Amino acid sequence: MHLTTTEYSFLSLTAIAGESSPLLLSRLGISSSYGAKLITSLKKEGYIRTHYRNKLRGYRLTAKGKRLLLSENRERFSFYLTGNSETNRPRSELPRRRRLQQASLIYTMLLRCGIPFFRDQKPDLFGNPAPARSSPLPVFYHSRELKELGGEAVKINSSRFMGILLTEGCIYILYHTGDAPMKWEYRTELKLKALLRYHTSQGILCGEYLAAGYSYDTPVKALFIGNEMETCLKLLNSDGGFHKTYFHLDASFDYFHFIPDSAEGRSLLWLLCFPEIKTELDSILLSDLDPPDLMMGFFHEGTTEGKPVLLAYDLDMLQLSRFHTALSLRGLSGRLICFDFQKEMLARYFGKTVSFTTIDLQKFERRFLCPSP
Repeated sequence: MHLTTTEYSFLSLTAIAGESSPLLLSRLGISSSYGAKLITSLKKEGYIRTHYRNKLRGYRLTAKGKRLLLSENRERFSFYLTGNSETNRPRSELPRRRRLQQASLIYTMLLRCGIPFFRDQKPDLFGNPAPARSSPLPVFYHSRELKELGGEAVKINSSRFMGILLTEGCIYILYHTGDAPMKWEYRTELKLKALLRYHTSQGILCGEYLAAGYSYDTPVKALFIGNEMETCLKLLNSDGGFHKTYFHLDASFDYFHFIPDSAEGRSLLWLLCFPEIKTELDSILLSDLDPPDLMMGFFHEGTTEGKPVLLAYDLDMLQLSRFHTALSLRGLSGRLICFDFQKEMLARYFGKTVSFTTIDLQKFERRFLCPSP
């Protein structure tokens, strides 16, 4: 069988995730009618099968599908499709299956943004590190790859992170939280951040191995991907539950960004990956504002008509929470600058304490994003 580009992409993403979500088809830009035909065709040829259990449907490769991909590109797929790995022999427990399906959606978003994640597209930093000064940035490494560090990674085995995204001047730890706050272990996430900080200063993320030239001062930020903008509101309002076992804003990271799993989220991810774009956009947005008022005693990036203004478009939830608290305690009103698709959620969170200036996402994409995701 000759595979189309779309069929090959679907099989590839299913292979490295272990089980793909039915949502993957729409995330690839495939219509429901064509998606149904694609699934039917791949099943008929014996490359995939449907796995349905606990009311959760997903797609897994058959032995024939694995052989096809390994014969096409063994370097790319052997890590995922050989041995007793979770991707080669996925289990059926509901939490594990959800995690695999969430991984498939993260890979799809990265693919649409043109961010490398296949093993033959990037240096093997964690398994068999060797100097790679021409390594691409941004680039993504899955949590399983990071755990190739062996004994060093034992302390982070219980972390729910999906992987790390290396960008110029910044490292993002990616989490997929679905449609609700995820399980969260404060101490484990601190250990994960400490592990990365060690490797940016003297390990395999330092200048000896990467042209990025990371150092101990390189920011390590949390980046949450959720099903929709409503999820961001749930995270902002979460108190961690009775035993504080679920996510809540704490001191484990200095930044907690959020992006929705959507076309809008892809644009925001692209923006976060390239600091020069963010710097230029910030310069434009701040040019019409007055300087910050230091007498207010809390962080803001400018003022307009005496009101504090915050650039909220990068959805740093910790920054938003602090701004919300400061306005409430001082009885002030402020202004937020955000993308148009973010306004409704932010208005629900802040209530009447803020007004808005919105950025037209389509205009932003036409001006800044090339290639457009």
